Amino acid sequence: MKLVKQHDLDEYIEFIEQEDFAGKALAEYVANVQRVYLKDKRPWVIGYSGGKDSSAVMVLVYLALLGLKPEERHKHVFVVASDTLVETPIVVNHVNNSLEAIQKGAERDNLPITSHKVVPKTNETFWVNMLGKGYPAPTRQFRWCTERMKIDPVSSFITDKVSQYDEVIVVLGSRSQESASRAQVIAKHKIDGSDLAKHTTLANAFIYTPIDMWAVDDVWKILRFCHLESQETPYGVKNKWYDKYDLEWENPWGGKNLLLWNLYKDSSGQGECPMVIDETTPSCGNSRFGCWTCTVVTKDRAMESLVQNGEDWMLPLLKFRNILSRSTSPKLKKKYRNHIRRDGRLAFKTLREDGEKILTNDYTTGPYLLKYRKLALKLLLTTQRKLAKVQQDIELVTVPELHAIRHEWLNDPNEPDWEDELPKIFREVYDYDLDWSVDDTNQFSKQEAVLLNEVAPGCNVSPQMLKKLIDLEVSMSGLTRRVGIFNKIGRLVQQDWDSAEQIISENKDNRQKQINQSREVQMLSEELEMIKASLEKEASL
Repeated sequence: MKLVKQHDLDEYIEFIEQEDFAGKALAEYVANVQRVYLKDKRPWVIGYSGGKDSSAVMVLVYLALLGLKPEERHKHVFVVASDTLVETPIVVNHVNNSLEAIQKGAERDNLPITSHKVVPKTNETFWVNMLGKGYPAPTRQFRWCTERMKIDPVSSFITDKVSQYDEVIVVLGSRSQESASRAQVIAKHKIDGSDLAKHTTLANAFIYTPIDMWAVDDVWKILRFCHLESQETPYGVKNKWYDKYDLEWENPWGGKNLLLWNLYKDSSGQGECPMVIDETTPSCGNSRFGCWTCTVVTKDRAMESLVQNGEDWMLPLLKFRNILSRSTSPKLKKKYRNHIRRDGRLAFKTLREDGEKILTNDYTTGPYLLKYRKLALKLLLTTQRKLAKVQQDIELVTVPELHAIRHEWLNDPNEPDWEDELPKIFREVYDYDLDWSVDDTNQFSKQEAVLLNEVAPGCNVSPQMLKKLIDLEVSMSGLTRRVGIFNKIGRLVQQDWDSAEQIISENKDNRQKQINQSREVQMLSEELEMIKASLEKEASL
């Protein structure tokens, strides 16, 4: 591996001075980065996803710092990557190796760069939300994952640095060609006379996009350290790469970008998943640098391409992802999901007629039913164990997540898991037990659940409601003052515990009563108007 040191920078001078990037020599971009860096003491946070654009920015900044005198490197550069814990495994390895290489290269070259990785909080991960709480697989209409798993961890990191340094500059690989909408948002918040823009949501954070005018060929040029020429061919104008500088694929911190090229090769023009810092950043569905569980798109052509190009060990992941995707089909929603939401209510769909909202007999589905969450977890663990034989370090769901999922099941607002089946599911798959803690909120077992299921229907009471009432009593027992217990009981009793058919039938009856009452009121109003008119007529005589 070719290591780049300060005195080795001469090897890059010809490339930096001669190669054209969006109409300018690379030297101009390097100088501009140096100028912005030297202008103030605000530290930089580089959003690094491991994809081509963020890698290009990383190379540009690294070269700029190498070109400065040691005493001029006066402020810190934090390289932060966001791991949602459901990233495509092959990309996770690439990002981890890249962060390690950048860290080692910076230490070797005496650069003020450190690498960091952020992850979502355990109770906000994909599996805890979907398998634990029952959130449906993400769709374009309900993409709950982005904020919890990408925006919040990065925002917390940036906020922490703002509290430490007062202000920070976030360096991104955003390009106008890649995302016109993102470019418009940044332009809208651009500071007059400055290279920076205000962050759209975080106070005292500013955005710097040094490659915003680059085309995709410019990105690959700096990653390949090659000369690119356009030539006339029998098939039209084609680009051809020349290893003119004897630097092909080299990274200034060490290592090569050939793996990155292979990840993008034959990808049908798909882009990377950008470092998501706010809700204006484009969705990364259908991207090589996204989550393997992503169901925002109908088909994950990126993972299909990886499988077709030799990564066939990922086929079980693709199959699992497709199962999740099918569960979002409108035709199957009522099969897989509860008819009541997590707040215990059935939400009727509405139509607007004559400017008024009118309830229909259809409803919006709630979380996944617990029985399907259990099946999905077992399949996930089985897939994880199978893949571990091929990729020893793979971990699809972490142990802390399993504990969090179990807690959600035990305390589910609609279907509390008194049978406490998660430890049993894990043992069925792995043939051993984890160190399961005793959950004090769960005092009952399968026997009590079976007894309630037998007795409750005979009393015309929902067994699920009785379970939640007993859970409430247990949670409040031993307290000197049981403040608010009657309100909590009232809310539980008023929830929709009946079947969807019963609730809809009752809704029809109530609506008919309301219609009849409205008609009676209308008739009475008309009669009163007639009486009033008669009285006025008599009074005028």
